[in-house]
Amino acid sequence: MRDRLSYEGYTLVFEENFDGPELDRTRWNVELHEPGWVNEEWQEYVDSPENIRLEDGRLLIRPVRTVRDGQAFYTSGRISTRGRREFTCGLFEARLKVPRGKGFLPAFWLMTSDEDTYGQWPVCGEIDIMEIMGQRPETSYGTIHYGLPHQQNQGVFTLPSGDFSEEYHVFSLEWEPGVLRWFVDGTLFHEARQWFSACGRQPPDPFPAPFNHDMYIILNLAVGGNWVGYPDKTTDFENAAFTVEYVRVYQKNR
Repeated sequence: MRDRLSYEGYTLVFEENFDGPELDRTRWNVELHEPGWVNEEWQEYVDSPENIRLEDGRLLIRPVRTVRDGQAFYTSGRISTRGRREFTCGLFEARLKVPRGKGFLPAFWLMTSDEDTYGQWPVCGEIDIMEIMGQRPETSYGTIHYGLPHQQNQGVFTLPSGDFSEEYHVFSLEWEPGVLRWFVDGTLFHEARQWFSACGRQPPDPFPAPFNHDMYIILNLAVGGNWVGYPDKTTDFENAAFTVEYVRVYQKNR
């Protein structure tokens, strides 16, 4: 197992530097979802400059808390390349900084729009390149979800000092046929070589299904949920932002 990321043999095929006046809607969808849509999360995903905007060559996804009639409401942002740019295999990376605060869950990840091939989630597969809990901002999780019943394979990277809310770091995934590797700042911290697919038929679809078909990029900031937990009175919404400098995708020369 090698321990450093290499770009040898790769060609840049997608680059987003967020350097325009506003988000490029020819490349990115702004997704709209109701509170509780997944994982018992509190936020509503909306299309608003309060939640999603470009500033100084960076993407900012901000959580907003409002109170109406004594009831708290939460909005946030989620963007994806679904139906615009999708990829099978490659090297995916983003340079980003996360918000600190209990109940925040920023994520950089891959999903497929082709759930007819293998079946609905989790059979279709999910690749989480980076997830960081706001109350544990020194630790990043890299995970795949797959199979029926649901299985996962997860790696964990903890900074030796400081945390991911203090300065920018590069999170990368190398996806090759039959192997997935996760990196932080070019250092390997997890590798997966075993998974399976199943959708009610036997035998299951052959390996490396379901990680052998097109997937799209997602960047989002969840508020609450049954994994990260929920905000409390210590959670600072005023200064919270999931900030992304760039997203890049490389693929090997064929």
